[in-house]
Amino acid sequence: MNDPSSWYSISVTVAPEASEAVESAFNSLDSLGTEINHLQKKNTESVTVVGYFNDLPDEETVADELQYALRSYGMSNESILQIERQTVENADWLAEWKKHWKPTDIAGFVIAPSWFEVNDDAKIVIRIEPNMAFGTGTHETTRLCLSAIEEFYTPGDSFLDVGTGTGILAIAAAKINFKFEISNLKQSPQIPDASLKSQISNLKLLGCDTDVDSITIARENAQMNGVGDEIEFFVGSIDETTPVFDFVCANLTLDVIAPLLPLLLKKANKTLVMSGILAEQEGEIVNSLTSSGVTDFQIARDGEWISVVVSLRPRL
Repeated sequence: MNDPSSWYSISVTVAPEASEAVESAFNSLDSLGTEINHLQKKNTESVTVVGYFNDLPDEETVADELQYALRSYGMSNESILQIERQTVENADWLAEWKKHWKPTDIAGFVIAPSWFEVNDDAKIVIRIEPNMAFGTGTHETTRLCLSAIEEFYTPGDSFLDVGTGTGILAIAAAKINFKFEISNLKQSPQIPDASLKSQISNLKLLGCDTDVDSITIARENAQMNGVGDEIEFFVGSIDETTPVFDFVCANLTLDVIAPLLPLLLKKANKTLVMSGILAEQEGEIVNSLTSSGVTDFQIARDGEWISVVVSLRPRL
């Protein structure tokens, strides 16, 4: 383990169209976070993608992940122009985040750092504080889940986020409910604020994760977004005693989803969204669903990742 006051970085200079593939490789290598340095230029012939790590992966592992990611995106190793490794001091790492991380539009949401002002009343703003243990939540799998939430989640429905991570998906559902209730309040101004707060608080929104640090961060993010009292977070996973929820999200990986699939289907009353699944694993998840008697589902793709949205017949 490295000195806790410093971290490692890997900088990969590539053709601009390969930047997303490199980010995907860094995510697969469990990077603390990534950034893209466009060197303040437009229409450049190259960009530098930087990944930050607690422990530096060995060169062979990095090369394998980069090759796999590039191939998944239909590109060759020739897209990589240079790879550099260095040690980064803590203060420098955080400074770089604040310098380069800007708000990201995802479906009807904007994921933004806490210090950045966003003037877009049409979208729901979710604020995330970057730190040394978690990224910004703008990975392809998160984008796929947020898009599914925007399209399929109905305000007022109960919501379960399995593998909540930074809590973004549960926060998105809570803020959809809040926006919906505020809209109703404007149409019916006779409803008192206390009644509105009560309506929102009665909603069942739950997020769980087996990682203790994830739950700590999720709670902090929920508080920062003003929905800390509306979402319950706990350390652990689902089991037979878990209540049934209208909308269930599981942004995990296929090796975790597969054994949980029967339980996920049992705990979702209307909609089940699953991501963290590689495009090349589509056949596996489709076979698992059809073997379970599920035929009503949709698949979306973002880069090398897919999401599966299963529509279920509500149980009374």
